[in-house]
Amino acid sequence: MIGGLVAMTLDRSILGQLGAGRRTVVVTGTNGKSTTTRMTAAALATVGPPEPQGRRHQTVATNAEGANMDAGLVAALAGSRDAPLAALEVDEMHVPHVADAVNPEVIVLLNLSRDQLDRVGEINHIERTLRSGLARHPGAIVIANCDDVLMTSAAYDAPRVVWVAAGGGWANDSVSCPRSGEVIVRDQSHWYSTGTDFKRPSPQWWYDEAKIYGPDGLELPMRLSLPGKVNRGNATQAVAAAVALGADPAAAVAAVSAVDEVAGRYQTVPMGEHTARILLAKNPAGWQEALSMVDTTAEGVVISVNGQVPDGEDLSWLWDVNFEHFESVPVVAAGERGTDLAVRLGYAGVPHTLVHNTIDAIVSCPRGHVEVVANYTAFLQLTRTLGRMGG
Repeated sequence: MIGGLVAMTLDRSILGQLGAGRRTVVVTGTNGKSTTTRMTAAALATVGPPEPQGRRHQTVATNAEGANMDAGLVAALAGSRDAPLAALEVDEMHVPHVADAVNPEVIVLLNLSRDQLDRVGEINHIERTLRSGLARHPGAIVIANCDDVLMTSAAYDAPRVVWVAAGGGWANDSVSCPRSGEVIVRDQSHWYSTGTDFKRPSPQWWYDEAKIYGPDGLELPMRLSLPGKVNRGNATQAVAAAVALGADPAAAVAAVSAVDEVAGRYQTVPMGEHTARILLAKNPAGWQEALSMVDTTAEGVVISVNGQVPDGEDLSWLWDVNFEHFESVPVVAAGERGTDLAVRLGYAGVPHTLVHNTIDAIVSCPRGHVEVVANYTAFLQLTRTLGRMGG
């Protein structure tokens, strides 16, 4: 971010200057931003005239490391001055003014749930902020997750919406209608607000365990390198965004399917007598998805939690996460706030040990494969340490 910070100090209009003349996709939501942006960038690279070998490849400006506020966006765009396309991950609260600056052709809305209440605030406020920001860009194509009540509300009045059934496993933050306050009634995949006409729109894109489906009877096999149902939803929204900018659907699906690692997430690294697969989780909804990906046949599970400012210093969300299903695998609580986690695991009835240093926690597990789930700064500390170790 340092280049962006310096540039913004010299010229406050630099973000708009760097965004001018590009076809830009903005990706936002509580969870899945980095993964979806990485997939969108891969799919956008297929847009354009074929190369001599018959393939297409465009240069795409993107903040691949996940720095998703103004300084990170400036640094990413400045680093690819000639790229005609851009895929930008943007923090939810920054979307309105970033969209004003870069005038995106496509805005991707993933999901909204509680995240860092001590920094961000209430989730309904974020929905209203996004809604008002979108109203200033009626020409943008909005790729919105119709399974998420709050993102549907944000996009509901936009004139150019492509609805995607990308999944909505976490519903605890949308029990009431964000527009009327009435109860949200759920009937399998469908939902509606009582007393109003606000309801789940019919999707133009959706997926199942084997395929992706799109407009005009489009049906393609989709086998991803990344695990989990949530990533199939992320991939479907990435493909829809790329197709909106002219990508061939088959080429876009092939591109997102090849993504196998996102800024260190999902990677498996050797550590002496162990191998460790590293997953990132930052809030209750994200923890639910990450824990569903954990291989409970592993020799051990390390859960590492910090409570620094980027994580949110209030860790009361630990009590919203379902840790109860870890019964047959050794669990180690780790991180700066490992003691808080250990208390939560104790109340969940999960046998565990406490080792604050994440590397030492991995080493303490029985020899073999270890699954590691870490929140934001714990994840960064671990990946940087592994980098210094040559992992």
